[in-house]
Amino acid sequence: MRSFPSDLAQAQQEWSATYRQLAERPGRIELRRRLYRLSAQLFFHPYRQQRRPSPAAWWELRDLERSGRDVS
Repeated sequence: MRSFPSDLAQAQQEWSATYRQLAERPGRIELRRRLYRLSAQLFFHPYRQQRRPSPAAWWELRDLERSGRDVS
């Protein structure tokens, strides 16, 4: 399992929570804006700029929340 920076893992957790909220209340502009902001933060994070992330790395990051593992 890879080790991800805590701010990257936190942003992914916030992205997932915001996505779920938007699914429950579609059309909420503030949630869409937050999702866009978090998406950019995740995609352009310095950790991701060091090397191109594989699809497996994206899934591992997203899976941190589901598995309940420590993000640090």
